[in-house]
Amino acid sequence: MGAAVVDPELLLRGGLEFDVDGVRATITLSRPDVLNAQTPITWDALRTIGESLPDDVRVVVVRGAGRAFSAGLDRRLFTAPEVDGMPGILQLAQMPDAEADAAIASFQAGFSWLRDPDRVTVAAVQGHAIGGGFQLALACDLRIVADDVQFCMAEPSLGIVPDLGGTHPLVQAVGYARAVDICLTGRRVGAEEAVAIGLAQQAVPRADLDATVDALVAALTSASPGAARETLGLLAGVAAGIDAADALAAERAAQLRRLKSLAAGAG
Repeated sequence: MGAAVVDPELLLRGGLEFDVDGVRATITLSRPDVLNAQTPITWDALRTIGESLPDDVRVVVVRGAGRAFSAGLDRRLFTAPEVDGMPGILQLAQMPDAEADAAIASFQAGFSWLRDPDRVTVAAVQGHAIGGGFQLALACDLRIVADDVQFCMAEPSLGIVPDLGGTHPLVQAVGYARAVDICLTGRRVGAEEAVAIGLAQQAVPRADLDATVDALVAALTSASPGAARETLGLLAGVAAGIDAADALAAERAAQLRRLKSLAAGAG
């Protein structure tokens, strides 16, 4: 795939900025006046970005402009039948089940590609990461947080459930019991706890967040592209629950592909 082409109007309507610089792509949530609240157009734009990434992009950074990563769902989704021509929660409730299911699946597609083992994804999280914002951070492979971060799974307290793909990576990161606690109490998880329980890999002062992520991107791209992709695939398989014997077989197959590639001079 060549250069990334994403409709600028779609990005604007979705409240996103998108930039590709060599092996790095950066997605910025850019509605700081509403703490980067998300709408279905945001998720449509995210899905389109995932479909448009050049093959040589190895790391995707997701960040938020201003003082928050994302405060979650745009409040209009709870009161208006439609938001920017896309269904709100009230309209979803009135749709036939199959139609509503398809709509939610399309929303999830904006998040699920961030776990594609073809590349590493990093969430740079400051301030509030609430509901959909929390789930967007969870969709990424790694999370680097500022010391002012506040994670919160607010959906159950609003009478709904996390449905943007957040439950699986949350349980993987912190375990079932902690996930129950975080989701059902709706409490805030700060930087120190996030690192302690495996929700984030590192916490840094807010002023150091961008530089820390830049250094991480440089480190992540130091390995050979082929070896990195194969290793990500192996780890993703284990995370998906394959057993030890299948993991060993996958390692053998991946190593043989790498050795043949190296022998052919492909790197």
